[in-house]
Amino acid sequence: MLFDHCAQCRRCCHVDAGFPPLEITLTAKERGSLGSVCIQTQCEHLGVAGCTLGDTKPLSCKLYPLAFEPKTEVFYYDSECPLMPQYQLELQQPDSDASTHFAAMNAELQALKKSDRKFLTANYRVDSDYFDLLPLQTKTMLKG
Repeated sequence: MLFDHCAQCRRCCHVDAGFPPLEITLTAKERGSLGSVCIQTQCEHLGVAGCTLGDTKPLSCKLYPLAFEPKTEVFYYDSECPLMPQYQLELQQPDSDASTHFAAMNAELQALKKSDRKFLTANYRVDSDYFDLLPLQTKTMLKG
């Protein structure tokens, strides 16, 4: 499974020494239930097997290692995520973990274009400020 490596890597749930805290962007609905999530050094929701939030894991965390630019509707990715070479290969296979992840994220982002566009803009701003982003090979938002 593609994302099994994430529970071991945990890079996305840590902030290296000397870097500012990472305020996780939350949708309007998530702000109502989670309030805020800020990673000072290690995410407080990081457990032995990965995220302890389960189904309530914030969308911006589910989206990682992808980032979405709402103006151009282009997907980017964190160039430092060790998962990305395999992720991009798997995108060419319709039933792969990467294709399933991309389709699910695309569907959620489509809905947010109508209901919470402020989240999309804020999340991309945080992602582009915090991560070294590169364009995802030929993946733009799929029209719903």
